[in-house]
Amino acid sequence: MTAVENVRQTNEGAQEMRSRSEIGARELLREVGSVLRMSEAEAAKLGQIPADPDEDQTMIINMGPQHPSTHGVLRLMLELQGETVLRCKPIIGYLHTGMEKTGEELTFLQGGTNVTRMDYLSPLNNELVFSMAVEKLLGIENDIPERAVWMRMLLSELNRMSSHLLFLATNGMDIGAVSMMLYGWREREEVLRFFQKVTGLRMNHNFIRPGGLAADLPAGWRDDVLTILETLPPRLAEYDILMTDQPIWRERLQGVGVITADEALALGTSGPILRSTGVAWDLRRDQPYLRYDEVEFDVIVGTYGDAFDRYAIRLNEIRESIRIVYQILDRMPLGDYRIQNKKVTPPPRARIDESMEALIHHFKIFTEGFKVPEGEVYVGIESPRGEIGCYIVSDGGPKPYRIHMRAPSFVNIQALPHMMRGGLVADAVAVISSVDPVLGEVDR
Repeated sequence: MTAVENVRQTNEGAQEMRSRSEIGARELLREVGSVLRMSEAEAAKLGQIPADPDEDQTMIINMGPQHPSTHGVLRLMLELQGETVLRCKPIIGYLHTGMEKTGEELTFLQGGTNVTRMDYLSPLNNELVFSMAVEKLLGIENDIPERAVWMRMLLSELNRMSSHLLFLATNGMDIGAVSMMLYGWREREEVLRFFQKVTGLRMNHNFIRPGGLAADLPAGWRDDVLTILETLPPRLAEYDILMTDQPIWRERLQGVGVITADEALALGTSGPILRSTGVAWDLRRDQPYLRYDEVEFDVIVGTYGDAFDRYAIRLNEIRESIRIVYQILDRMPLGDYRIQNKKVTPPPRARIDESMEALIHHFKIFTEGFKVPEGEVYVGIESPRGEIGCYIVSDGGPKPYRIHMRAPSFVNIQALPHMMRGGLVADAVAVISSVDPVLGEVDR
């Protein structure tokens, strides 16, 4: 087999970036700006790049997928002129999880085991949005017990903290602050230990389920949460000394990977990327769910839309989550942790040993699942990476007819070409890291 044939076999087709001689001006324009509905003159100004160079002055290189800073499964094709990035094209599909199609072969009860593995750094938010969508189809969204609602908020905010802590760890490692990898991982471990005590697992919990949660909070949970809340603030202050106030860190991030509010909105980005441009959009405040309208917190926004803003937003969102969790501890009610609806909720374990009806009910609900009325629904919530949405179509059976997840990482990755255009190849890793993508929800 010749080298040329081998290259053709690994070609990703239309996804791949082609050389300037193979594409026309219209396609070149689409790569840099027409998606934003700009005029040709406006698009040409993107990134303040001078006139397009001759092809013999540029080269196209691959960054990834075998690259530690692209998570091992993201490939970027970069066109470089010297060390300046002229064009960038993300190429995805190397993870091949197929979670949406898998979800159509699982019952609504089993679906949580599937979606929890998409954004594996924020599994509880995946489970939450799926459960809320199923509950809306069932018409029981207003019947969920108050304790279950506040428990969901508690777990969701702790998960936001653990996700952002891992971002701080990997962001530091990507840019050369190696110590930050150790510190961020250390603090995240405290949260994961609590999750293990509550759910039995550190990740991919399948704990938030349609109708409520799998179990109640264990004895001593409040003290465990308070320990986390008391440990984190002084550690976050250390991160400020280590990174925020560090001149090298600022030089590395300020003015790098800039995106404007118009670009961010046109591309559909959300979460810290959108908020870094000054747009104060947070679904917890602007389209409240659970009981977020009953707690006080600030939406953290940036000014410049650069990598430093995105870093600072996530750092300060941890502080806001701590503030929310303190309020949840004060408001946590007593009561059931799941709805008492026999069509949705399996019987208590003790009843199975006492009642044949309970045993049959338990067997049927876990083998056949529960049927959901015909209809379609979309529910969106604020995950650590932005708006995660769950769209489900039901045909009246126990399995979804169609399930589609609006994954924030998938949408946010398309902002990379706009962030990288005109920057240095040395800044590419910093820009990718600032997007904080999880490829499990991109290649779902």
